[in-house]
Amino acid sequence: MRDPFQNPFPSDSARHAIWEMLVPRDIDAFLAADWSMVEHDFVEDGFIGIDGRKETNPDKWRLAFPTLEAYRDEWLRQAEDFAKQSFAEDARTAIFTTTTLEDIEIEGDTALVRKKFNGGITKADGTRDVLQWQTLYYCRLHEGRWKISGFTGYLPNPMG
Repeated sequence: MRDPFQNPFPSDSARHAIWEMLVPRDIDAFLAADWSMVEHDFVEDGFIGIDGRKETNPDKWRLAFPTLEAYRDEWLRQAEDFAKQSFAEDARTAIFTTTTLEDIEIEGDTALVRKKFNGGITKADGTRDVLQWQTLYYCRLHEGRWKISGFTGYLPNPMG
């Protein structure tokens, strides 16, 4: 059984760094609703984010984040909304358990990263918040470290 807190790339420095950026640092920043923890993980110039709207049909996907600023604002809105909720379980553990990032394709200074969410978190009132989507991140080795240059996210998981 996989340990959701354990980086699956202990001997691959590029994949190890990408996993650290997109799993623990991203989760911890989101839970703290603190963009400053991740702001340096992005390439601002040319950043683009596509919202798949959990639709399998690309005709329904939208250019929701034409700039990093647009994505930051939505990320903060979601993080602040999440922080106001009460849960019956440890939110950090639930999100880590739900998250899988084991497929990173690297060609030169560019990477395609597949991050999947499959599970949920139980709220204090007993209802369950389902976390069931996936994101394709486009990363680049930029200024000496791996950074996110864009993504196609909020895709169904599984797609078909």
